[in-house]
Amino acid sequence: MALNGDTMVTPRITAAARARLCAAAYALGLAVVPAQAAAPKAEVIHWWTSGGESSAVKQVAQAYRAAGGVWIDSAIAGGDQSRAVTINRIIGGNPPTAAQFNTSKQFTDVIEQDMLNNVDLVAKAQDWDRILPEPLIDVIKHDGHYYAVPLNIHMQTWIWYSKAAFRKAGIDKEPASIPELFAALDKLKAAGLVPLAHGGQSWQETVLFSALLANIGGRELYLKVIRDRDQATILSPQFRTVLLAFKRMKSYVDPGSPGRNWNDATAMLIAGRAGFQVMGDWAKGEFTNAGQLPGQHYGCIPGLKADTPYLMQGDVFVFPRTNKADAIKAQQLLANVVSQPGLQVAFSKLKGSIPVRLDADASQLDLCAQKGIEIVKDRSRQLGVTEVYLTPDQNGAMQDILTAYWNMDMNVDRVQRSIANALKY
Repeated sequence: MALNGDTMVTPRITAAARARLCAAAYALGLAVVPAQAAAPKAEVIHWWTSGGESSAVKQVAQAYRAAGGVWIDSAIAGGDQSRAVTINRIIGGNPPTAAQFNTSKQFTDVIEQDMLNNVDLVAKAQDWDRILPEPLIDVIKHDGHYYAVPLNIHMQTWIWYSKAAFRKAGIDKEPASIPELFAALDKLKAAGLVPLAHGGQSWQETVLFSALLANIGGRELYLKVIRDRDQATILSPQFRTVLLAFKRMKSYVDPGSPGRNWNDATAMLIAGRAGFQVMGDWAKGEFTNAGQLPGQHYGCIPGLKADTPYLMQGDVFVFPRTNKADAIKAQQLLANVVSQPGLQVAFSKLKGSIPVRLDADASQLDLCAQKGIEIVKDRSRQLGVTEVYLTPDQNGAMQDILTAYWNMDMNVDRVQRSIANALKY
């Protein structure tokens, strides 16, 4: 089956014709090789370049090769840069076979401009309408058609902590509330450790803000602010409490934070130099790559309350529109490979995520992943990250305000008004 219902027909060569061709080739002194169809060749653009990410994407490449394809790896560091290259190549008429995006509105414009092949046949065969979480469907399904194959589910706002740092600071149990979190941060600071390993980049500040919004305000406040963009809620005392907690976190980072990459912040926990990091579960891939085990070397907290929302995103592959039979064949093969439960488990073991296919055998996954899988089964806790509900412009505007607030001496009331104005339309 082709992604858009196209049927590819391979011409047949009769035995007599093959014999005549072989005789002619022999007369000309040419080597004769058995006739066979060319292997589907897929150039895939992605930004999986850190240690854990690189190990994970090799699982996809190996599975594609095992299925008979040729994988051409085009890794580009940085999500923004990778997406820009993909879109420019599509517009320029030289698209890759497939490209990585996140489960967000990042590729909405490309869909609306009819630049992607749909994957409806795979979606129908696997009954995505029934088995996929609603926040993911809302992003990858447009006007009744699916335009991306989801590979995994990431949760953006895990709270990670170093067991070695906890021992040095005299912390004997993980925090179970916001007050307990701040108390643990104070103990780490008093012990001479970096309480919060943080990369001073705007998207990381949005992750930290989202974690506080979800843990303090819960599902209701999160949706009213991010999905509904309700002006009264954004200007409320409850949202003000979230912003003050966000600003307080700045007092726990070290001077080397500005510009630090997320995986370098994770390395601080791995080395026992820092206590906490608030980051997506892709950070677990770094712990795994360093040979560390959850529960033994580090801890993972999906939420400080029993009903804290699980803020989901993930990685997807999109397939630029093409009418070339060989490219469609390669896209079809990759779509089928990526959507297999076994591959999703192998990928998630190294990436730190959980499979999209919740019918996958998760017994091989670690205790952090098991926590995530149990939470995702509760649909009331399934929410999207900010990029699921906000347009890129809205999300960017809010991100700029949060970063300015993080780095400058700004009045919280002014920040509330600025966010309200940014999300008004």
